[in-house]
Amino acid sequence: MNKLFATKDFLFYLIKAKSKYYVHSPFVFEFVNEVLNDTRSFYSYEEIESTRKLLSKDDSIIEVEDFGAGSQHEKKNKRTISFIAKTSSAPKKYAQLLFRIIEHYKCENILELGTSFGVTTSYLSASNPNKNVFTIEGSKVIADEARKNFNQLNRININLILGTFEEKLLPTLNEIKQVDFLYLDGNHRLKPTLEYFNTSLPFLDENSIVVLDDIYWSSEMKQAWTEIKMHPSVTLSIDLFRMGLLFFRKDRHKEHFRLYF
Repeated sequence: MNKLFATKDFLFYLIKAKSKYYVHSPFVFEFVNEVLNDTRSFYSYEEIESTRKLLSKDDSIIEVEDFGAGSQHEKKNKRTISFIAKTSSAPKKYAQLLFRIIEHYKCENILELGTSFGVTTSYLSASNPNKNVFTIEGSKVIADEARKNFNQLNRININLILGTFEEKLLPTLNEIKQVDFLYLDGNHRLKPTLEYFNTSLPFLDENSIVVLDDIYWSSEMKQAWTEIKMHPSVTLSIDLFRMGLLFFRKDRHKEHFRLYF
């Protein structure tokens, strides 16, 4: 992430973000109270964070295939597992928020674009072993490491699909048919991000939730977030700075919120 770009946007976010006391939407007020500010520690948190900790200490070097915008921290293809674990997975509080969203809204069919080592994926799958989690990863060496973590955590409900998003997204959507929760965390370029969203739209309904990660990662990601939240099908968007949440409920007038998190 460009530090100057991010700092400017973060300051603007801090100025504009609201607490629950300034939220007049009953739906969003409930989201803040029961999901965003839920401080309970669920049973799966500890074991997933133990896996993250082990990865963050692993100095093994692997050669990474980058199909998107790559890393802004490291441009070499050879990187340590610890470096990737620290920079590519959703931070703890955001990953646990995704768990709570899925738990609260009873999302059944879950799709993630960008597996990395599977830490965030494990959170997506943890609330119910009967939930179907599909995750697409372009790099074979990273996918192999993710599979090891899924086996260690006994995540039998995760379907890891190896290949580029361009190759695998539409066939996966056709297999799932109905996506309840879509997590876009890959590529980080404007045109592909818009294409992934538009390709996924026919497989969403009014109860679906889309989460776009790293919405201020670059000017392209900021533009992608701006365009997607203005799409006619989106009736509610929530900016948490790191992530953007999209809702499609037809009984709502279009609203946008920036919330403290």
